[in-house]
Amino acid sequence: MQKPLQCLLVLVLSGCTTATDDLTDNSASRELSSPAASAIAGDLVSRLAEQVGPGINTIKLNVDASPFGQAMEAALKGWGYAVATDQKIDEKKRQLAVAYAVDYFEGQALVRISAGSIELARAYATSATGASPASPVSVRRN
Repeated sequence: MQKPLQCLLVLVLSGCTTATDDLTDNSASRELSSPAASAIAGDLVSRLAEQVGPGINTIKLNVDASPFGQAMEAALKGWGYAVATDQKIDEKKRQLAVAYAVDYFEGQALVRISAGSIELARAYATSATGASPASPVSVRRN
């Protein structure tokens, strides 16, 4: 029963948006614990780094006060990205705007990260002490 649910979640995550539905603002529930937010952000930022490759100097991220927003900023910095959290960005550097959304479905956190033409999505089983992937990563390129 678990495998069909995972497949359904991947289909929902990968097919529920259109090219005009790109994430433009961040939304993260405060329900995620800090350890879970850190685990999820670390996992997805590593996947994002694989997709965007070298050459990005600055990530534009509108950080909110949620544990996930804070974890995203820390994970991006941990991967060596300069993170701009205000509107002042050096236009001469290659930059990428990143947005995220965290939703919940049947006890799992459904997380999307959008960065330019790339969107990553994955479901996670969360607890107060961390998070573990509950589905494969869905990668979509526009």
